[in-house]
Amino acid sequence: MIRNDWTLTEVEDLYNTPLLELIYKAATLHREYNDTGEVQVCTLLSIKTGGCSEDCAYCPQAARYHTGLDVQALMKKDEVLEYAKKAKDAGSTRFCMGAAWREVRDNRDFDRVIDMVKGVNEMGMEVCCTLGMLTEEQAKKLADAGLYAYNHNLDTSAEYYGDIITTRTYDDRLKTLDNVRKAGVSVCCGGIVGLGESHEDRIKMLHTLATMPEHPESVPVNALVPVKGTPLENNAKVNVWDLVRMIASARILMPRAMVRLSAGRTSMSIADQTLCFMAGANSIFAGEKLLTTPNPTFDEDMAMFDLLGLKPREAFKGEKEMVQH
Repeated sequence: MIRNDWTLTEVEDLYNTPLLELIYKAATLHREYNDTGEVQVCTLLSIKTGGCSEDCAYCPQAARYHTGLDVQALMKKDEVLEYAKKAKDAGSTRFCMGAAWREVRDNRDFDRVIDMVKGVNEMGMEVCCTLGMLTEEQAKKLADAGLYAYNHNLDTSAEYYGDIITTRTYDDRLKTLDNVRKAGVSVCCGGIVGLGESHEDRIKMLHTLATMPEHPESVPVNALVPVKGTPLENNAKVNVWDLVRMIASARILMPRAMVRLSAGRTSMSIADQTLCFMAGANSIFAGEKLLTTPNPTFDEDMAMFDLLGLKPREAFKGEKEMVQH
């Protein structure tokens, strides 16, 4: 049964379940609601890199941090479509375009992104964008162009959020998610583990996601990749067991969501990732980079899929299943 009325105590009790029992519960529910033999393969491309006015403490693209990142203007449509085609040929079915903007502005650059969305949509891929804050009208323009999903992460709990970002509020994030929903675009929203947050913060973020009127269709679970020059450069690597606990909890709380094992996979063994798939992860980012941080290559991931007997999920499968029912 899909629930949106979880209490904070229930989420806390679930999260604190002994790990093997938690994985078993999550795997059982995963089998009930999803095809456990398939994983959605997504590709993320930075179409405009660096120079962002925000102060997200984990992000190398913030203009105020000295990370050695090369600032790059918005890419040309043809370059983006060429990258999307390569991703599709390699087995990716969702293509996400990220721009280091605080918010979407109604200007020529936004018009160019609209054209990119149309182009990728025509290729038969699920198109996702992450462009910062946007209004309902802007979300509708993206929807009309064929946007399938919009990513806007909560990052952490409302209580800890101000320790990580001060240039926009938690409510700003929730408002953008609301605008995306109103436009009829599916929501991709999760967070980052390893920001220095407590277990209580993780529980509260899961509670916020699981009690939305509609659960996010995609829930990325990111492990912090510390970048030199950012305030979090010295944060410790996330324990794989913490990541598995987050994924299993998200799977139980939001049974139909695509739970994405996102940033941080380069430091994980195949055994580590297998545990995450067992705990309910059924989506990954493939390709050499996640915006600006390293990521396993397509070949590495396909070899892992072959070993584990996994296959890439086809595009628009959720829509097709709804039509059939």
